[in-house]
Amino acid sequence: MPAIVRIAAAALVLGLAGPALAAPAASPAPAPAAEAFSLAPLPYAYEALEPVIDAQTMRIHHGKHHQAYVNNLNTAVKASPALQGKSLEAILADVQNQPAVVRNNAGGHYNHTLFWTLMAPPGTGGEPSAALADRIRKDFGSIDAFKQAFQAAGAQRFGSGWAWLVWTGDKLVVTSTPYQDNPLMGDAPVKGAPIIANDVWEHAYYLKYQNNRGAYLSGWWGVLNWNQANRLFETATRKGK
Repeated sequence: MPAIVRIAAAALVLGLAGPALAAPAASPAPAPAAEAFSLAPLPYAYEALEPVIDAQTMRIHHGKHHQAYVNNLNTAVKASPALQGKSLEAILADVQNQPAVVRNNAGGHYNHTLFWTLMAPPGTGGEPSAALADRIRKDFGSIDAFKQAFQAAGAQRFGSGWAWLVWTGDKLVVTSTPYQDNPLMGDAPVKGAPIIANDVWEHAYYLKYQNNRGAYLSGWWGVLNWNQANRLFETATRKGK
């Protein structure tokens, strides 16, 4: 082998002939797509609503039931390009044109997200604002008469559902809905802005109250967050002006 060839070969072995070509870097794995909807933490501790609602009920209700609605809704949204990028309110407004899985889980997510904010630890929820109290008296006669009508709506809802106080644009109305329906849905019999909502599915009260839904409904006033109801009423009536 000629000397110059032997020198070049040695240089390659010893790495003296220049750096070797680097292997191409592997492409980073794509980040998983963000879910359309998520479960927010409760605005208070699980035990904060005791003795009206027990901590174990809150853990199961929020962490299991509500989480399931969120998971199922996200799965349904991924399967339907027409729903992707839509807000929860936009989905509800057109929910009559969607399959039952969307209706049930979009409603379940909206209803529960609202429900958690409409409760507060006993003694901290405030009182009806002057504007809301005056409107309740105008539409129901008295605060007590409103409470009786609201409890009756919850008690008379056969099976599972919700009791609502709704601003329809010109008055307050008490109504109830089956399953996870709500007044924002495009085909709701009473449409409007929810002001107060109470969950009368058995999983909301059964561990403490068993089959006594009436006791749950009457006790629930002790954790109603009137401060939030006042804000919802103010926002709803301002939009109508």
